[in-house]
Amino acid sequence: MTRRAYAIIIACFFTVSIAYGIRYAYGMLLPEMLPALGISKTQAGTVFAVYFMVYTLFTPVLGTLSDLFNYRLIIVLFTAVLSAGAFFMAYAGGFGQACLIFSVAGLGHAACWAPVAALVSKWVPDHKRGTALSFVTMGVGLGIPLWGTLLPVIVAAANWRSGWLAMGVFGFCVAVLNLILVRNPILVRPSRTSVRAKSREVWETYKGLFKNKTFWIIGTAYMLVGFNVLVPFTFLPVYARESLHLTYDTSTRFLTVIALFGIGGQLTLGTLSDKAGRANIMVLCSFIMGIGCLCMVFFKTAWGLYATMALYGLGYGAVWPVYAASASDFFEKSKTGSVVGLWTVFLGLGSIASPVICGWTIDRTAGYTWAFSLGLCSDILSCLVLMQMFLPKTKPVAAVE
Repeated sequence: MTRRAYAIIIACFFTVSIAYGIRYAYGMLLPEMLPALGISKTQAGTVFAVYFMVYTLFTPVLGTLSDLFNYRLIIVLFTAVLSAGAFFMAYAGGFGQACLIFSVAGLGHAACWAPVAALVSKWVPDHKRGTALSFVTMGVGLGIPLWGTLLPVIVAAANWRSGWLAMGVFGFCVAVLNLILVRNPILVRPSRTSVRAKSREVWETYKGLFKNKTFWIIGTAYMLVGFNVLVPFTFLPVYARESLHLTYDTSTRFLTVIALFGIGGQLTLGTLSDKAGRANIMVLCSFIMGIGCLCMVFFKTAWGLYATMALYGLGYGAVWPVYAASASDFFEKSKTGSVVGLWTVFLGLGSIASPVICGWTIDRTAGYTWAFSLGLCSDILSCLVLMQMFLPKTKPVAAVE
């Protein structure tokens, strides 16, 4: 690979790191935010759901725009938008303000995965794609532990609002780094095609995808995975703090364990997918995450949950590079941004529903068993959906033209 390709991988690593750090810092800071903002578990889940609504709506738009126009501009600009959303979360005074401000962060994050994954895919050789994307998504595995370590210190020294300020400032630094390092793919040339012609091209791409059964199978499985992921990342720290009466430091550390072992999942399962096949590893990831949620129902001690989160992290870490890499496996490489963007809509639907539904069950039952059980059910369904990939009639044999 060229030096520019390595520079872009590094920039994308930091972009993904701060994007997912900000996303999942919400669950880390939630135990302190709940009493300060005076909101219920359902309202807390709704704030996160609003974030994912905006993220879901704009991800396919920005993924397609990056394919057609300018990866560098979109990634730089929306990294700054993401950072602004995190920065101003420090000034949220209630439920409505939190929804509005965090939705800005969701808008920024919309350009910090689909365009990033597509850009990396176009800069690296095909046989290195899974490995390169696994390295980029290691930013998630390092970003979450970094903020999982820093936020308790910041909260102890100041308050939860200072935690949001720190992440916002760091995000602006990443936006500057992207401006310096990111470049558009070499094969992309300025186009003189009219806006109408480009719109027609986009519509034809979408129609081709909507008629492709493999697209729907993977998208549906991705939606179910999205539901599962938001269960521990939204409510596990609150569960540990309120139900198990653990300290704030210990409660946030469970997410750090997921992220750290997620790196192991990326390095092993993500890289293995280049040889073993994406569909096989997708099923394995869903199975591992389902077992993790099952254990959450029964394990009531800190060390039991540490072990559970370590297992869960192996599957969680590999999900993102494997699903992203599969877009170029099953569909035309030039359409990667559009494919990943549309799949992220599926992911967003699961992510929108999860915190609201699970938050409602917690408020109604005053317990977390239903929430964790729903996470288990979503991954069982994900495995069943993906099994269709192994049937002869559903093998992906043609790329979208």
